[in-house]
Amino acid sequence: MRAEPSWPNQLLKISVKFLMTSPEIASLSWGHMKVKGSNTTYKDCKVWPGGSRTWDWRETGTEHSPGVQPADVKEVVEKGVQTLVIGRGMSEALVPSSTVEYLKKHGIDVRVLQTEQAVKEYNALVAQGVRVGGVFHSTC
Repeated sequence: MRAEPSWPNQLLKISVKFLMTSPEIASLSWGHMKVKGSNTTYKDCKVWPGGSRTWDWRETGTEHSPGVQPADVKEVVEKGVQTLVIGRGMSEALVPSSTVEYLKKHGIDVRVLQTEQAVKEYNALVAQGVRVGGVFHSTC
């Protein structure tokens, strides 16, 4: 039996990936974020074209200092974003230069803002049709 080439399936997966749009962030308040299309209320979240999920700092050992690590944004970068918005929290926690350098090395436009401003920027980019992702911390 002859195996069919797998490249058409891979091309379809890539095409679908680039057709998905980034979900809008519907609401933000201290410790609570809602993303359109999701029933989950997040404390911290990651969003990308076609999806969102809880950002669990324990997965990468992230703490307020030194802040958002390259490992925290890697998953979102791998979703094919052009721009990544990082919400630093309400009191503007740190984002080390290693994280910004990681993103620039991968050709990603990065925006680092206080979370309320980051959500506004993210939603504006979504409205413009940009393949945008984000990582947002909704407290401190």
